[in-house]
Amino acid sequence: MTATSAPARAVPDATAPPAAPPGGRARRLLPFSPWHLALAPLALLFAIPLVWLLLSSVMSDAEINRFPPALWPSHLDFSGYRYVLGNAMFPRWFANSLIVSVTAVVSNLVFGALGGYAFARMRFAGSRVLLATMLATMAIPFQLTMIPTFLVMKRLGLIDSLGALIVPSLVTPFAVFLLRQFFLSLPRELEEAAWIDGCNRLRVLWSVVLPLSRPALSTVAVLTFLSTWNDLTWPLIAINHDAHYTLQLGLTTFQGQHHTKWSAVMAGNVITVLPVLLAFLGAQKQFIQSITSSGLKG
Repeated sequence: MTATSAPARAVPDATAPPAAPPGGRARRLLPFSPWHLALAPLALLFAIPLVWLLLSSVMSDAEINRFPPALWPSHLDFSGYRYVLGNAMFPRWFANSLIVSVTAVVSNLVFGALGGYAFARMRFAGSRVLLATMLATMAIPFQLTMIPTFLVMKRLGLIDSLGALIVPSLVTPFAVFLLRQFFLSLPRELEEAAWIDGCNRLRVLWSVVLPLSRPALSTVAVLTFLSTWNDLTWPLIAINHDAHYTLQLGLTTFQGQHHTKWSAVMAGNVITVLPVLLAFLGAQKQFIQSITSSGLKG
């Protein structure tokens, strides 16, 4: 009786082309990812307000107020830009917004990095309670804190000055929290090697941790600049004199009770949006990298 031979195992043909990955055929037919077919219309949908703002800024007031509204300017009218740039206070408002926003960005990077590193790497009495308390303040709406903030600024003598806009924005809980989350994702071995070389904590933070934290720092800078640059509520409360107006507050003067020069409003908003758009585009890669690597980490 002969033993039954084992079934022959199929030997793959070395000359056969490799199996195409899922979606490979669609990639061969299209010069881009199939996902772009869904993402491109969605991106255009979100871009409609920005495109409408840009087109309206080169329309005349008659075209903007016409019903039904004009979808395309009959001719390029730059009277709105001339009105805005010809306003004697507009450069001052732009400078005020730039000073407040840049100061808030720098201070949040400095204090946020110090606070975030302390919560991430140092253990001291009440650190967890202090961290939980700080995070709880993020859930408190600004409408509940603006009156106490106003009273504090008034006691400090900062009302109706740029100091009233800068001091409440020197550091935010979000900046501390985001940087702490990113610091937790960094390996401790890098810091321990610096300690062996004789570096103290500040030197480790400056020479080792911060160079590796550029994505998180870029995210904090962009979000802080965005929130400070576009803030209208707090400047409306704290500022009275037009020489201390920010750009957002100054644009409200173009809207009167009985007449609004919409071309100037649209042109002013285009000028206001450009710095924010350029700041985001410049830090887009680091922004996405930081959110994906540390924003959801516990």
